[in-house]
Amino acid sequence: MTGRAPSPAPGPPERVLRRDVDPEVSSRASRRWWDAQAGSYLAEHAAVLGTATLVWGPEGWREDQLRLLGDLTGRDVLELGCGAAQGARWCAAQGARVVALDLSRQMLAHGRAMDQAGRRAPVAYLQANARSLPLAGGSVDVVFSAYGALPFVADSVGVLREAARVLRAGGRLVFSVSHPFRWTLPDVPGEAGLTVTQSYFDRRPYVEEDATGQVVYSEHHRTLGDRVRELRAAGLVLEDLVEPEWPEGATHTWGGWSPVRGRLLPGTAIFCARRP
Repeated sequence: MTGRAPSPAPGPPERVLRRDVDPEVSSRASRRWWDAQAGSYLAEHAAVLGTATLVWGPEGWREDQLRLLGDLTGRDVLELGCGAAQGARWCAAQGARVVALDLSRQMLAHGRAMDQAGRRAPVAYLQANARSLPLAGGSVDVVFSAYGALPFVADSVGVLREAARVLRAGGRLVFSVSHPFRWTLPDVPGEAGLTVTQSYFDRRPYVEEDATGQVVYSEHHRTLGDRVRELRAAGLVLEDLVEPEWPEGATHTWGGWSPVRGRLLPGTAIFCARRP
């Protein structure tokens, strides 16, 4: 699982703003950011992510608790934006044949290093853009993504169309993103993060620039309605929208996610859909 940046790009960004970004510029920035931040990001969130656990969001809810993917025994599974493939590794341990895909070469390198710890590994790793999946149509039973790919691409409906293309009839897509309402609030975990400061309807990306004006990080906002319409445009049927509550007794923070905010409002939205 990746997710909204807990810390800025290498070196403090010169500017943080909301503005439109060319899709290719956004893609290049994501690749550079995650390559540079892979090691520190994984170390910072190791206690939540583990090495072979499918975690759906910063709250810490796991697939073995929520059971959104169904029985994976003998299934062909694709993880989009896999990071170090912790989720793919968990699925493989359930008997699935898993391909783990990410844009970041360094994230995949960390995944291969984790494989050497003796965990069951994905069938294959692919470094590719989720907007153009190097897989045959109708070749997988399940596609899932935990905060991977979708928040970091301008053309999220294109990613969903690709997911629909590679799914077999009746196949399942499950993905999690920051709950869209979170975009109205400052990305801080305490009381200051409970005051609305942005329009929910402002769909301009969150952008960090360096001193030369180059985009070094970008993340894209969609409303709940946007996500539903994108699923329909991709030919998928929405079956459930899960808004997990903050786990009882959990005291950790992750960027703007915390018990203070989690007891009042959702931090993650998980979309469960299928290809007819």
